[in-house]
This record gives sequence, C-alpha cells and structure tokens, in this order.
Amino acid sequence: MKTKQLNVLGTDIQICGTNPKTGYYRDGCCNTGPKDIGIHTVCAIVTQEFLDYSRLQGNDLITPRPELNFPGLKSGDAWCLCATRFEESRLAGCAPKVRLTATNEKTLKTVSLEILKEYQIDLN
Repeated sequence: MKTKQLNVLGTDIQICGTNPKTGYYRDGCCNTGPKDIGIHTVCAIVTQEFLDYSRLQGNDLITPRPELNFPGLKSGDAWCLCATRFEESRLAGCAPKVRLTATNEKTLKTVSLEILKEYQIDLN
C-alpha cells in the first residue's frame, strides 16, 4: 500500500499482526483498496468460538493452506477480518475483540464506532 490509511479513531493505522502476517496485502495492517472486495479492515483477536462460527459460515480460518501461504489461525491470533463477517459474528453473539488503533476507518461504513468500542481491547 502506497497511501497512508487511517484507523477508526482518525489516526495513522497501526500494525494488526505479523505472526501470522495479516491484512489483504499481507503487510501486517488492515489496509484496504479497490481489489479488496471483502473489506478486510477489522483488526480482531480471534477466539476459538469465532473461528468455529466462521468455519460454519463457510470460511475455514483454522486449516492451514500452504498454497496460499496461510498457516491457519488459532485462538489469540490477530487477523484482519471482513467488516461484514465481524458484524455477522456480533449478531450471532461470538464476535472477537478488536484493536481500534489497527482497525481501518473504512470499517465505519459497516460497523459503528460505538459498537466497535464495545469490543475494543486497546484503549483505557
């Protein structure tokens, strides 16, 4: 990504996760762009409950996919989720916690800041 992107707080977006390396562009940040049709903008700390839910919805984030350089996720990993999947999981009662400083401002088109703050883990 060449253009600097902002988080939901209006400041420079922070790194979400590097082990495994996350983000649509696999740059560790929840940056987005025109090719990111899933809008992978929510920096989440996944839980087993969320991973099981996602698998049931047809998006298996647990199984490694070496051909895609994807190691598979486990509870506690930081991962850039699709904003719509976050909202779906919230409505289903199994949304993960989020890092607001690493969640892209584009998320606000799908999820309100007030809701995101209910799940935040990085602000006092």
